[in-house]
Amino acid sequence: MTDPLGQPIDILLVEDDPGDELMTREAFEDNKIGNTLHVAHDGQEALDFLYREGQFPEAPRPDLILLDLNLPKYDGRQILEKIKSDPDLNHIPVVVLTTSAAEEDILRSYRLHANAYVTKPVDLDQFIAAIKHIDEFFVQVVRLPRQR
Repeated sequence: MTDPLGQPIDILLVEDDPGDELMTREAFEDNKIGNTLHVAHDGQEALDFLYREGQFPEAPRPDLILLDLNLPKYDGRQILEKIKSDPDLNHIPVVVLTTSAAEEDILRSYRLHANAYVTKPVDLDQFIAAIKHIDEFFVQVVRLPRQR
């Protein structure tokens, strides 16, 4: 799937769990999602990717970020706060994709200006469906700002 203008988008997945990363990749493959999935495995890698530092000097600016909350080095809340307070990044939609269903995490994420909060389903089929719905909504339905 591509955006409404037919362009594939760059998606940054910030996820430290290899199983959840694999399920996300499978969801992209199963749903024939043609967008490019980039992965940062902890908060520092996410910041390096976003600021094109360290091992990511040529990183594209992501069009959408899927962000886990529970990450090593910097947690997802810190990353979300940094993204939404930076004028060069704050336009990028951030979907919190996490195992936490805690009301305080949901409220804090929205207070930090998350664009959506999705609790990861445990079941593989439900997880794949959730990724498909995120892709359909943020790629097919809404218009994303383009940095190209």
